[in-house]
Amino acid sequence: MDKERRKAARAEYPNGRELNPAQVAALSDLERFGWELKFIRRPLFQESVPVVFDPDRKHFAVLTAEGTLDEHPGFDIRK
Repeated sequence: MDKERRKAARAEYPNGRELNPAQVAALSDLERFGWELKFIRRPLFQESVPVVFDPDRKHFAVLTAEGTLDEHPGFDIRK
């Protein structure tokens, strides 16, 4: 009898292994309002940076390690 050993965060989010529990909780809350995890930046020798977009796809923000939303992360996204 096989038991499922994956955690919900890993099963629900493809890159969930790179999100800490605070980020997973914040992302879950944001998704209720239409925000979506688009990608995770992986700068060399730094922590990963999850990038989320609003429902209208006009604004982006970063989920910080504490699980807060940073709407002015200091970099631009190509259009």
